[in-house]
Amino acid sequence: MSQKKSGGVVFYHGEDAFRREEAVRAFIDAHVDPGLRDFNLDQLRGNDVDVDQLASTLATPPMMSDFRVVVIRDAEPLAGSPRARKLLLETAAAPPPGLAFVISADASESKAKFWKELKKAARATHFRAVSLEDLPGWLVDRAESSLGMTLEHDAARALAQAVGSDLGILQQELAKLNEYVEGDRPVTREDVAAVGTTIPAQDRWDWIDLVAARRFDDAAARLPILLAQQGESGVGITLGLGTMLLRLGVVADEGPRALEKLLPPYQNWLSGKLARLARSWTATEIEDALLGLLRVDRLLKSSPLSDDLVIEEWLLGLEARRREAA
Repeated sequence: MSQKKSGGVVFYHGEDAFRREEAVRAFIDAHVDPGLRDFNLDQLRGNDVDVDQLASTLATPPMMSDFRVVVIRDAEPLAGSPRARKLLLETAAAPPPGLAFVISADASESKAKFWKELKKAARATHFRAVSLEDLPGWLVDRAESSLGMTLEHDAARALAQAVGSDLGILQQELAKLNEYVEGDRPVTREDVAAVGTTIPAQDRWDWIDLVAARRFDDAAARLPILLAQQGESGVGITLGLGTMLLRLGVVADEGPRALEKLLPPYQNWLSGKLARLARSWTATEIEDALLGLLRVDRLLKSSPLSDDLVIEEWLLGLEARRREAA
């Protein structure tokens, strides 16, 4: 992540600690001469900060450089000190010449007035956690931007399913793949397995694609395998199915371009696939499937029936109607 050499006070906040830390490091690199780091860089933690010492550090001018950089990571404890809050807000509103000050904190769940005020006073950037649905697209983008590597979307899905949402670990896995794959060829799902990553027996996204492709019998057969995997539940699968059907409905009602505008940036690559899959559905079939899925959701939350039985009944009903229409 590149940064402009602009100094002042920045506030990096949000659940994504990995990207927050990348931004902190990029800010440091942009403002500190490597040969002068010992003179112009102070790195602190929120739970170790003495307010008087911090005030002195912030007021200290740079030495043989345009900027002195001060970094406070894990700054959440400072919100509990009136003196610290006052110092940070005053510094953000009127930073001393030559100061480049970074405050990094999660603070995503906090409703404290202080964090809202700091966001207004400083140059704030929010680093939201990358959602499970965004992970494949993020991985493809990350592989290209950080390693110059082409990662196929199927491989990205497999990696996301296997590792989860820890971006630091995912970056390590990308580095392993980059060392493993020779030349400029794309990284495949087979490569992900070959480097030792344990891929789930049933990929969640592949299973939802079976339903989107109207392969309801196949989806019913694979459902127990999917539900047996750690972290999977009937309610979670139903949410994924609902999102897929709604997107198919957008294509059926308004066309592929409408879907392209609707999809989040890391999911834009899905537009072509969903547009193709939508051709095998009518608008009425999509509406019926959604109404049936609504019943599935209610049963999952209130019925003693097992998740696999409830979802399987819905799938078999879709298959029966598909055959009638054939």
